[in-house]
Amino acid sequence: MNNQEQSLQFMQIALKYLPQAKEQLDKAGVELSFDIIQPFMDLFSKVMQEAYELGKNDALKELTKE
Repeated sequence: MNNQEQSLQFMQIALKYLPQAKEQLDKAGVELSFDIIQPFMDLFSKVMQEAYELGKNDALKELTKE
């Protein structure tokens, strides 16, 4: 799987939870729009990519132990 495919999957996960996040932000009095959320989505993609790589490297280390 390449980075673009992973980013798309990460965005799909984020969008899955977006209504829940919007509800919480609305309760806190924070307005949510796509202009506001875009930088956070980019940041989320970077975090998820790094977490994926960390998990992948851990799995590879476990495989080489056996």
